[in-house]
Amino acid sequence: MGQQQLLLIILGVIIVGFAIAVGLGLFSAQSVSSNRDAMINDLNHIGVVAYEYRISLRRLGGGEGDYTDFNVPSAMARNNNGKYSVIDAQVNSVTLKGTSATDSANTIVVTVDINGRLGNLTFTGDFQ
Repeated sequence: MGQQQLLLIILGVIIVGFAIAVGLGLFSAQSVSSNRDAMINDLNHIGVVAYEYRISLRRLGGGEGDYTDFNVPSAMARNNNGKYSVIDAQVNSVTLKGTSATDSANTIVVTVDINGRLGNLTFTGDFQ
């Protein structure tokens, strides 16, 4: 083999290695983004349940105008995307926290307001 062919083989190996590294980076970024979106969807669903709790009468298991005794239903507290909990429940708002199932450093904190809308989303870890 000539020197030119060895140089081409080495160059080919470097290009293939670089392409593999870029592909893995893109896959990892897509995985984090997908997990973040799924957790936002879960928190939105929990927010709807919290609002339903707030507007329901106490005798029907609701909060009758306030969020103070709201807890995330056990069926919704953990899934493949993450785990969810209430970190602050007040009369007119409830703050929820979601922690990623893939990396506990990745969290989302949201506040459900008096009208049941999510707001004040705060991201940590790779979700930023």
